[in-house]
Amino acid sequence: MNNMASVSEVLNHLKAEGYTEDFNLSDNCLVCHGNSLQLFPEEFVVDKHYRFEGNTDPGDEAVVYAISSEKHHLKGILVNAYGIYSDSATDELVKALKEKISGTTDL
Repeated sequence: MNNMASVSEVLNHLKAEGYTEDFNLSDNCLVCHGNSLQLFPEEFVVDKHYRFEGNTDPGDEAVVYAISSEKHHLKGILVNAYGIYSDSATDELVKALKEKISGTTDL
C-alpha cells in the first residue's frame, strides 16, 4: 500500500476492497451520503487510515479513513483535511476516529 502516492489511488484501492459508501462528518456522527444514515461513534470502527502530507501546500494535507460498521453492515470512506483546514466535529467523534484505528499508513 505504501506505493500509492495520491488520495485518488487510495480511494480506488479501498473501493475495490468494498469500501463503497461515502461518509461525511457531522457535528457528532458520520453521515452516509447515499442514504442519510447516521453513524455514531459506538457504531463504527476505523479499519485503517492514510495520511497525506503536502510538501509545500498545507491545503494538500488530508486523511483518508476506511470505516466499517457491523451494526449497519456497510463499509465506506471518509476523506478529511487536517490541521487548520479540517472539518469541525465534536470531541467525542474525533476521539472515536483516533482511538478505533487498527492500521495506518503515512504517505
